[in-house]
Amino acid sequence: MIALKYLIFASIATALNLVTQALCLKLYGGVYNLYVAMAFGTAAGLVSKYVLDKRYIFAYRPMSHVDDAHRFVFYTATGIITTALFWATEIVFDMLWRHELAKYAGAVLGLSVGYLLKYRLDKRFVFVGEAS
Repeated sequence: MIALKYLIFASIATALNLVTQALCLKLYGGVYNLYVAMAFGTAAGLVSKYVLDKRYIFAYRPMSHVDDAHRFVFYTATGIITTALFWATEIVFDMLWRHELAKYAGAVLGLSVGYLLKYRLDKRFVFVGEAS
């Protein structure tokens, strides 16, 4: 059941990430537009995924706002590795095929692999001892 919920939440965060990227690319066509879009998409996906994982995957109830903020910092830190994987995959696909669909295919592939790794990192380092 956890795996199914995690897959659904990863899909939601991925969709939110890609929609945010697409919106950014439509609004901003300037220098480094892909990187700007990726940064905004990543932020949208990160926040939504944290809220969902915290509550429904790891059943974590913060003791205070400070506790929640600290946990979010750790969650973000584990995301640095997975974000690097996701960004690298998207950029490589974009550079190799120079096509809108290739860029998004790279994003989906990078996010998928990244989320598998992120679950393991979060279980081991962020939500240690929490239900999962």
